[in-house]
Amino acid sequence: MQDTRKRILDYLRRHGRATVKDLGEAFGLTSTGIRQHLTVLERDGLVEAREERGKVGRPALVYRLTTLGDNLYPKLYDLLANTILQEVRAMAGAHGQQNLYRRVAARFAEPYLPRMEGRSLDERVAETCAIINERGCLAECRRADGEWLIQQYVCPFPNVASANPGVCALEVEFVRRLTGGGDVRLVSSLVRGDRSCTFRVRPEPPKP
Repeated sequence: MQDTRKRILDYLRRHGRATVKDLGEAFGLTSTGIRQHLTVLERDGLVEAREERGKVGRPALVYRLTTLGDNLYPKLYDLLANTILQEVRAMAGAHGQQNLYRRVAARFAEPYLPRMEGRSLDERVAETCAIINERGCLAECRRADGEWLIQQYVCPFPNVASANPGVCALEVEFVRRLTGGGDVRLVSSLVRGDRSCTFRVRPEPPKP
């Protein structure tokens, strides 16, 4: 990225907002020069401008970073998640880590459970597939030989799952809770190099 534009982004990241006048004074550039750089940054979706009315005079254009612009700066979520999982395992062992996955899956599933009330297993599987798509993970489902297959083509946390494959249990539990607590297994996995994470869903066996 051109150096002056990077400096403008850094200024907005530090100060939260700026006018053309603020940026011109900060970098010793003319208003025309600043506007040229801001035009490029707006075109690229990195900054946005809004009018703000002061106590006197005409409203001024105030520039801020967009979400896309803010995302240029490091977000060490994967490092944080992996480190926390390693510490949980060290403190509580594999069993404690599995309990953590189940509890997190329950939290993830809870907002969607009202959508499942009164539905058949067919309908719950279809709705689970729709929910996975709503979460941006691109899924489809089909029924075959008395069981259902949900194929999920995008991992929601690939960098965490690759370092901690056990986290896949979280997604299995998420699907299990949404589909009603039957027999849910992960039969293929993106982490293992398969084309999709495939969840096999079977009805809960009848109790003796």
